[in-house]
Amino acid sequence: MDWGQYAGLAGLALLVLLALRYLSLKPSNVRDWVAENRRMAFAEFDGDEVTLRDVRDFGWRSTKDFDERWTDCTFRPSEVSGIWLVLEYFDPKRKSIAHTLMSFEFEDGRRLTCSIEVRREVGEAYHPIKGMFRQYELLYVWATESDSIGVRARCRRKSKTHLFEGVVLGEDSHRRLLESFLHRTNALYEVPEWYHSITNTCTTNIVRHVNEVYPGRVPKAVAVLLPGLSPRLLKRNNLIRLDGSLERTLESSLIDQRSAEWDGECDFGDWIRA
Repeated sequence: MDWGQYAGLAGLALLVLLALRYLSLKPSNVRDWVAENRRMAFAEFDGDEVTLRDVRDFGWRSTKDFDERWTDCTFRPSEVSGIWLVLEYFDPKRKSIAHTLMSFEFEDGRRLTCSIEVRREVGEAYHPIKGMFRQYELLYVWATESDSIGVRARCRRKSKTHLFEGVVLGEDSHRRLLESFLHRTNALYEVPEWYHSITNTCTTNIVRHVNEVYPGRVPKAVAVLLPGLSPRLLKRNNLIRLDGSLERTLESSLIDQRSAEWDGECDFGDWIRA
């Protein structure tokens, strides 16, 4: 056997070892997490009433300066009266890259957001390439709107944030959609999963929840993988309420300026919708 064959076998052996190491990596809920990812929400069901533990309610002055607060929230899923979709473009120059999250509005005026994210460790930064190789756990962050939407629309200088009112079809679909999110939250609390930049993201999970409640509501499309391209998909499939044309809707749905002017006293959700 010549040196070329030895080198080939050594390279193959190294690839096998790397593959075995990759497959041996296991997700965990026990690591040194950043403050905003430190706790995992968990829903306790009692008939039609749910108590959601560890809802985040941070007071953000900047992305690095905040007051840490966690709370519990009790509600009835049957009293969800509206659903909102938030689309955050991290950088207007990169139109295909964005983050999506949902906000559930109740009959009494309360609102609760769910943002599906990577769970970052201290000193860790997100990168989409790393996100394909078992580097981040998946986390459902339940939070107040002033926290989850506020930190995006008020504290991130480059990003542009849109708030759309969702169109939900079918009797009882509001409740079923919220319960789908809650059951998935509990499943991740018990059994952690890896985030994946293509197959297990914010948008792919939202689409799964919607299609679970209303099969076929969101079709397969590139915009599911690249949510920054989703506005036309949202319009075409009657997923959001339009303010005339799509272009006008995109303009009127921007909430960054209004969020920056929030007085800190009024309800944040009411303020950005005024």
